[in-house]
Amino acid sequence: MADEEIDKDQAFLSRWSQRKQAAREAPPAESPVPVTEAPMPDLPPVEQLTLESDFSGFMHPKVDADLRRAALRKLFSDPHFNVMDGLDTYIDDYSKPDPLPPGMLAGLRQAQNILAWAKETKEETASRYSVAAVPPPIEQPQLTEDGDVTSGPLTASDDAPLAAEPEKDDAPVDVPSADVIPKP
Repeated sequence: MADEEIDKDQAFLSRWSQRKQAAREAPPAESPVPVTEAPMPDLPPVEQLTLESDFSGFMHPKVDADLRRAALRKLFSDPHFNVMDGLDTYIDDYSKPDPLPPGMLAGLRQAQNILAWAKETKEETASRYSVAAVPPPIEQPQLTEDGDVTSGPLTASDDAPLAAEPEKDDAPVDVPSADVIPKP
């Protein structure tokens, strides 16, 4: 079966080679439509061109590339083509930044402080709030249970009141009931 496939491949290649050889030896076929070269059109001076002028003559293959570019430059310099689209998002001058309002700057500073606090390590937090960082207690006068004034450091362990309590009235306070309170 392998021999049959090899014979088929050789037959195909020999037919292909014969056709290729015949194509080389045959005279070139004439094209059905004769090619005629179009004459170069008469072109107006570039300085006299307007939006209504015919620019198709400048696209002819025989027209010099510099002349074609000059005509197109004249065409697209017309104000009709230079109208800025209002939907263009990149027309602003982004090289001049707008100043931020003071309120927004204050919010940004506060956010930086919060983020810095959140990034603190346990060691930084401990060093910030260590015992050495706590100021010494303030000497303030205190009242004893007898009503005497003493001076000494004010600490949370002291049970003595800081100021004299006002005398309480033993008279009952008259509180109106819920039925008596006027509703709005």
